[in-house]
Amino acid sequence: MIDLLVAGGGPAGLATAVHAARAGLEVVVVERREGAIDKACGEGLMPHTLRQLERLGVDPRGREFFGITYVDGEQQVSAEFGSGVGRGVRRVALHAELLDAAMAAGVTVVQGEVGEVTQDRSSVRIGELRARYLAAADGLHSPIRRSLGLALPCAGPRRWGIRRHVQIAPWTDHVEVHWGPSAEAYVTPVADDCVGIAILTSNRGGFDSHLEEFAALGERVRGHPHGPDMAAGPLRQKVRSRVAGRVLLVGDAAGYVDALTGEGLGIAFGGAELLVGCIVADRPEDYDRQWRRMSRRYRVLTAAVLHASKYAPLRSRIVPAAAAMPTVFVCLVNQLAE
Repeated sequence: MIDLLVAGGGPAGLATAVHAARAGLEVVVVERREGAIDKACGEGLMPHTLRQLERLGVDPRGREFFGITYVDGEQQVSAEFGSGVGRGVRRVALHAELLDAAMAAGVTVVQGEVGEVTQDRSSVRIGELRARYLAAADGLHSPIRRSLGLALPCAGPRRWGIRRHVQIAPWTDHVEVHWGPSAEAYVTPVADDCVGIAILTSNRGGFDSHLEEFAALGERVRGHPHGPDMAAGPLRQKVRSRVAGRVLLVGDAAGYVDALTGEGLGIAFGGAELLVGCIVADRPEDYDRQWRRMSRRYRVLTAAVLHASKYAPLRSRIVPAAAAMPTVFVCLVNQLAE
C-alpha cells in the first residue's frame, strides 16, 4: 500500500511529496494539469521561505530583493530584511524546480482527476489508488476540504487578487506595496527585465481600472508590454480543522487569511514539513495544533493589518504611521521575514 497520496501537484503538494519521499515514504501525487503550473500570486519569496526551499534542495532563479517598501502617494517608508534576502520568482519557474526535486526524490506523479475521497480506519482511497494517508493540497477552493465538511463560512467583504507581468527593468531592490483608497498593488522584481504587479481589492473591475488608483505606478508602467492577467479569490478561507481521519489539509487548502503580507508559500512549505512529521510518527491528530502554532504570527499580523485596512480613516494612516515609527515598521516586516 502507498504511504502517502498527495492530491494536487502545486508547490504545496510537491513540497509535501519531497519531504515525505526523503523520509522514506512511498509517495504518489495526483494532478490533473500538465506541465509547469501558473497561478495568480505576488511571487515574492521571503527570506525564511527561501531557507525552506533550500532544505528541499530547490534554488529557483529569480531576482533578489532586500526589503519591503510601503508607498502611499508621495510618502513612503522602507524596511530592510535582517535575516537574509528575498527573491522574486516566476511561479512557473518555482513549480518546475519543485517538480524536478520531486522526480529526483522518487515521487510518482499521476495525471488525472482526484474525484471522490473515501477512507476507513486503516487507509484512504482515490479511485484505484489506496494509501495510508492523503495530503489534500488541492488549492484555495479545495473540493476535498468542502466534501469532508471542514470548510467554514467567511463573513465580511471578499478580497480578490489580479496579477500581471510587465516587461520593464525593476526600479527598486525592494517589494513595493502601494496603498490606494480601496486596493493595494504589490510590485515584485522577478527578472532583470520584468516585474510582477499583483493588485488586491474587494471591488469589482479589471486590472487597468484598479491600476488607476496608483497614478505614479500606472505612469511608470504604462506603454510597456505585458503578459495576460490572472486572478484568484476570494482569498479568505476558514476551516474547522486541518485533519479528518487520515486526510490532512496543506497549502491554501488548509486555510488562508489574505495575501497582504505575502506569506502564503512560507506557510505552505512549513505546513508540508509538519504534515510529513505527523505521518511518520503516525500521529495525524497532532497536525492541526502544530499548524496553528507555526502560523500564529502570520495569522495575527495579517488579520490586524487587514482589519485596519477595511476602514478608510485607518487605511489612510497606515503608511504615515509606519513612516512616523520606522523602527516598529522594520520590526513588523522582520517578524514576517524571519
